[in-house]
Amino acid sequence: MKIGNSPEGTASTVKAEQRPAARKADATATTDAARSAAATPAPSAQVAISSAAKMAASAAGSDDGSFDAAKVDRIAKAISEGKFTVNANAIADKLVANAQELVSARGNKH
Repeated sequence: MKIGNSPEGTASTVKAEQRPAARKADATATTDAARSAAATPAPSAQVAISSAAKMAASAAGSDDGSFDAAKVDRIAKAISEGKFTVNANAIADKLVANAQELVSARGNKH
């Protein structure tokens, strides 16, 4: 038995008395946080996009065939129906090929 502990359980009554006060403090903190979130400050900076950046963005967004919405829909449907399968061999082959490209590109630079 530790010094100062009595078998009557006075410590548990103290804890029980402190709980409502702690809940009230938590509720006050939550209310204060909600108030500060509601008072969102106005933006402090303005951003302007240059014409070169606009041209680069439009060129990047051009339809170069890298995004196939129909394919995405087919894959999403197969996943939702539980019919989508992963070809682990094809993924492994691509990873190895990409790694070989990176290693050979690094070797050519040095």
